[in-house]
Amino acid sequence: MGGKMKKLKRCAMIVALCLLVFTVYVAIVNKNSKNMTYRQKVLKAVYPALMWFTKMTGSKTKALSAENKQPHTSFYHLTAMANNGSPTAMQNFEGKKVLIVNTASNCGYTNQYNELQQLQNEFQQRLVVIGFPANDFKEQEKGTDEEIAQFCKINFGVTFPLMKKSTVVKSAQQNQVFKWLTDSTQNGWNNQPPSWNFAKYLINENGQLTHYFDPSVSPVSNQIKDAVKK
Repeated sequence: MGGKMKKLKRCAMIVALCLLVFTVYVAIVNKNSKNMTYRQKVLKAVYPALMWFTKMTGSKTKALSAENKQPHTSFYHLTAMANNGSPTAMQNFEGKKVLIVNTASNCGYTNQYNELQQLQNEFQQRLVVIGFPANDFKEQEKGTDEEIAQFCKINFGVTFPLMKKSTVVKSAQQNQVFKWLTDSTQNGWNNQPPSWNFAKYLINENGQLTHYFDPSVSPVSNQIKDAVKK
């Protein structure tokens, strides 16, 4: 009996030490974070482990591509509402590649805001990243448009355009940009909807949808950078 108690105490001490180390790690990772919930801080801290795990298991790592597929409806005829309520015509981005991403503030992939900003900075002459916040997956984006913009700017330095929160999954409420992205009768070939938050769609300089990337494909991966460079 005494031996079992010693083992239980030893296990309890190990668990307590692990929790302490993890708490310190979370604090270090988030030393510059502001107005983040503890859940958001934990998700930011475990993001590298999540990406490693999904890479090892092949979860949410799908990538689709098609070259020279002419859309049946022009991408440049679409309009979305910006985070501040003003209309944003996709025609404004003609001549540049556009990476459209459905985003969320309480997701394991939320740290990709940082990577998306890095990608925007690296290819600012040829690429525009556009974030479409959505609450479609496990209600991981409950904030208002103002709260979302502040969260992104303060914690990730986001300067790329953010649209108003909307629905991105296939439904009667789906915004018109994601209807175009996920309907082959409009974009010319793709029916793949976002599999989760931070799915990515790449449109080329001529308004053709060329790539879809699952959430576990990092915005700063060679896979996406090579597609932007083409």
